[in-house]
Amino acid sequence: MSPISRRTLVFGGLAAAGVSAVPVRSAVIAATAAVPYPFQLGIASGEPDANSVVLWTRLAPSPLNADGQGGMANADVVVDWQVSTTDTFSTLVAFGSVTAQYAAAHSVHVVAGGLNPDSDYYYRFRAQGQLSPVGRTRTTPAVGTNGRDLVMAFTSCSHYEEGYFTVYRRMAEENPGVILHLGDYIYEYGPTSGRPRLHLGNEVVTIADYRRRYAQYKTDPDLQAAHAVAPWIVVPDDHEVENNYAGTIRENNTPALTAAQWTARRSAAYQAYYENMPLRPAQVNSGNSIQLYRRLRWGSLATFHMLDTRQYRDDQACGDGWKICSDADLATRSLPGNPQETWLLDGLGQHLGTWDIIGQQVFFARRFNSTGASMDSWDGYRASRARIQQGWVDRAVRNPVVLTGDVHRAWGNDLKADYNNANSATIGSELVTSSVTSSGDGDATTAIPDVGTNPWLKFYSNRRGYIRATVSPTQLNADFRAVAKVSEHGAVASTLKSFVVQEGQPGLQAV
Repeated sequence: MSPISRRTLVFGGLAAAGVSAVPVRSAVIAATAAVPYPFQLGIASGEPDANSVVLWTRLAPSPLNADGQGGMANADVVVDWQVSTTDTFSTLVAFGSVTAQYAAAHSVHVVAGGLNPDSDYYYRFRAQGQLSPVGRTRTTPAVGTNGRDLVMAFTSCSHYEEGYFTVYRRMAEENPGVILHLGDYIYEYGPTSGRPRLHLGNEVVTIADYRRRYAQYKTDPDLQAAHAVAPWIVVPDDHEVENNYAGTIRENNTPALTAAQWTARRSAAYQAYYENMPLRPAQVNSGNSIQLYRRLRWGSLATFHMLDTRQYRDDQACGDGWKICSDADLATRSLPGNPQETWLLDGLGQHLGTWDIIGQQVFFARRFNSTGASMDSWDGYRASRARIQQGWVDRAVRNPVVLTGDVHRAWGNDLKADYNNANSATIGSELVTSSVTSSGDGDATTAIPDVGTNPWLKFYSNRRGYIRATVSPTQLNADFRAVAKVSEHGAVASTLKSFVVQEGQPGLQAV
């Protein structure tokens, strides 16, 4: 993607773009500059295809109000939007108006269509006489073409209290073609004293709580910069609802909730997630469920199979935790749920792109020691993992790459046909991103834990950061990027280790 200018990224085009250039309705023209600025939460784009992309914003002049409505009145508001090939908006390629509804916390999801494949665009909104910041986005290559090499950046686990979001800023500076967030975009907990920053309010339970928590995170300028620079593809993990929940089962009864209150909490969490993410209408929540597993094609270069590993899973075996547990081998247990397993394997069997990229949340490769393994990861659902791995082998999937978040550390793993035999065939690769802030600064440790019993584990880092990957028809290059501190703002990012996966040759090769 062409580099986004500092003027556009920092100032959002507010001074550079003339107000008169925006086609608006008379009701909006009548608004004055005295109206409080409604775009405090920034803008975003996501879910690109060859001809369209989702544009997102949410009106909130007072975003941290406890009622979750961001200072907006109980009335719907017309919002105008524009797409251009330049950040001055001298030529428009798409524009229109949409209603930001009070019932949806004045969030906006525009599917901007009629765009050209594999192209860069700029977009902005106008409401109540005010212009939003400017964002940059892009479309995917057309099916049947590879398009430009894809630079993607991905991360997970952004705990507001545990540090500053410098990692998001460094990701934005990479000028990626797409950003993936693999879960724990927010954390649900109440405040803990002594941390670099504090959550507002107690642990989130109601729709107002969740809306304010998203608003608190989205006021962060580094997060806004990452959203403005490229389209996002997102999946949640557990903290967008509640730690380690499994389907309809809670980790514990803290805070104490009745069954009806827990159902309402989960519904509120799904509603707030949709309201605050650049998702397509197909992903809108419906009561106590939300359709989040989906497939996105990047031309013929890659297919993203995005999984939901919380909503349909069986409860963690043996009461959760790290332990030895024979129930983890039961064939009846599934982490994504049997319908999603079938959906994934059906998609992998279609061979839609050179690279099959599985975006998901929890540690995939086997990792065990004398005390056992994590029951919250795929090690707690070993038969489920075996079905999926054998499924892609049976379907002759050449280039499966699993992208993972959750564990707050970076890992690089080979995936084995038989984890009981270290000499068995390597059948895939796993790239585990570290966190944005979760677990704090970390340290410089790179010694791989438990590598003696898990020789397929190839890399480890306890720094916070992200992975930058360049995908071409012949190889996938992955750079593990990290910052030394998140307890202080503004740390530089450096590359700790680089690997390459060659087309048709599963497994990580050190560069």
